[in-house]
Amino acid sequence: MRKPFLDNVRGGIVLLVVVYHAVYLLNSVGVISNVSIAGIPQADLLLYAVYPWFMVCLFAVAGASARYALDARGAKAFLKSKLRRVLLPSVAGIFLVGWLSGYVTYRYNPSMFGEASVPVFVKFLVFCLAGIGPLWFLHELFLCDLALLLVRRLDRRGALLRLGSRANLAALLLLALPFWGSAQVLNTPVVEVYHHGVYGFSFFLGYFVLSHERVQALLARRAPSLLLAACALGAVYTARNWGANYAAMESLKAPLTNAFAYLGMLAVLACGKRFFDRETRFTRFMRRNGFAIFALHYPLMALSACFFDRALHLPAAAIDPLLLLTQAALLPPIVALIRRIPPLRLLLLGEA
Repeated sequence: MRKPFLDNVRGGIVLLVVVYHAVYLLNSVGVISNVSIAGIPQADLLLYAVYPWFMVCLFAVAGASARYALDARGAKAFLKSKLRRVLLPSVAGIFLVGWLSGYVTYRYNPSMFGEASVPVFVKFLVFCLAGIGPLWFLHELFLCDLALLLVRRLDRRGALLRLGSRANLAALLLLALPFWGSAQVLNTPVVEVYHHGVYGFSFFLGYFVLSHERVQALLARRAPSLLLAACALGAVYTARNWGANYAAMESLKAPLTNAFAYLGMLAVLACGKRFFDRETRFTRFMRRNGFAIFALHYPLMALSACFFDRALHLPAAAIDPLLLLTQAALLPPIVALIRRIPPLRLLLLGEA
């Protein structure tokens, strides 16, 4: 069952991730990135505006989409598809292209990679681990898919799905409390991008609640008010946190951050259903190429930032827009080339 608005929300967030990374690489608030370039503080506004909600929204979309895929194909075909389209690229991508981002990190911070006498193979592995980039999302998503298959076996009668279908607006808003609770647990201590609790909750919320047409219609009716409330919360969150590291764990666990994240997720899904529940040529393009853009854009962007900074010595004000222009100019032909090479097409894109 295709839901055009879910495809459009997914595609829109993928493009937002690309824009986010262009600013994030040159952020001025202390969030660690692969390059050490002083950015423009005003541009950081985008980071505060989207970081709390855009990935939890992507997990909610993935959860709803997982329900439709399981209903259509069954558990065995679903798992086989996820092994090829999610797990394989999430691992192969680290070693085939992720090391490029790690190399850029090395160019700026060689002391992080040990002594010069370290064997080349060991240094390559460190480059790979330092260059995971957005592939962490695929790792997290595959864990959610596995957990979902287990939960479905335990809930053979579909009681949780029936319960989710009865959610009204008050219930949806009250679910912000367990959402905040989930942000307090299962956060990896060193590589802090893996927030198993809140991402898992968002995924299962998408599967059990937000996948129902009645709930989607309810959100669509409330889209303007949800969007207004989310923008107001976002303004308060940004004002309270401006200049601080928005990705720090204490910020991610804070009630205000989670209130903004949860309401932002609902508002985006509501507006998607109400205003963007249709297909166009561009949305079909994003449906076909969104995964490739998401999985491959970051190494190209890190290399481009390093080139513009170290080779051309451009200011940050010029680098940010040039990063986006580079993506638009180079990424489509790179993806087209990869699709013409069967082993790379399978390993990097999960396409047979």
